[in-house]
Amino acid sequence: MTRMHNPPHPGEVLREYLGETTVTAAAVKLGINRVTLNRIVTGVSGISADMAYRLGAAFGTSPEMWAGMQLQYDLYQAGKLKRPKIERLVA
Repeated sequence: MTRMHNPPHPGEVLREYLGETTVTAAAVKLGINRVTLNRIVTGVSGISADMAYRLGAAFGTSPEMWAGMQLQYDLYQAGKLKRPKIERLVA
């Protein structure tokens, strides 16, 4: 899998999918708390595996699409962190 350059938080994509639907109305249909969905849409929280399945069912997409977006975002963010030099375990 190739990494995107500065991928958007999946919440930004979700906001587009919601269109005119309010966060409150979408949360009810997804069976979750409004605050939980709002945290995802605003980029404060990520998309869990369970949420990926819920979003896939709600929008006719695959859960892998949502989970993949989250993974790409997380890897990009982690790649920006400074970390110590790690030696290879296997030659």
